[in-house]
Amino acid sequence: MRQDNKLSRTLHVLLHMARHDKVYTSEQIAMMLGTNSAVVRRTLAGLREAGFVTSVKGHHGGWRIAVAMRDISLLDIYNAVGVKQLFAIGGGDECPECAVEAVVNQALGNVLEEAEQALLSRFSEISLEDLSEGFERHFPGGTGTREDCL
Repeated sequence: MRQDNKLSRTLHVLLHMARHDKVYTSEQIAMMLGTNSAVVRRTLAGLREAGFVTSVKGHHGGWRIAVAMRDISLLDIYNAVGVKQLFAIGGGDECPECAVEAVVNQALGNVLEEAEQALLSRFSEISLEDLSEGFERHFPGGTGTREDCL
């Protein structure tokens, strides 16, 4: 089953933007993420609507972070990029009239709902600044990044 890595890739981009405080084109970001620039623009549009990034049109245009890293939580980014499903597991729907399947689906649904609420609560406690500080602890002075990454 394919994982949805939109949140982690978006966090990666935002940390680069904040650490380097410069404008990045959709093409530069797309190259780093191994995707196309239209996907980048769609993803960053949600962040722009939330006020976390700004975009500048034109020859020297691109994207840049718009707020302090301490003011953006993982929950903010999660909500802005529109991740559809946190977990790849869930109930079955092969036999909706089966009472056993209904009980299993209810049990799984309850546990997954509890887990999702706990995870989202924890996301609200972690800022981009926390991630940046973690990077600095592991790679003092900024070593450990690839120059071609962004």
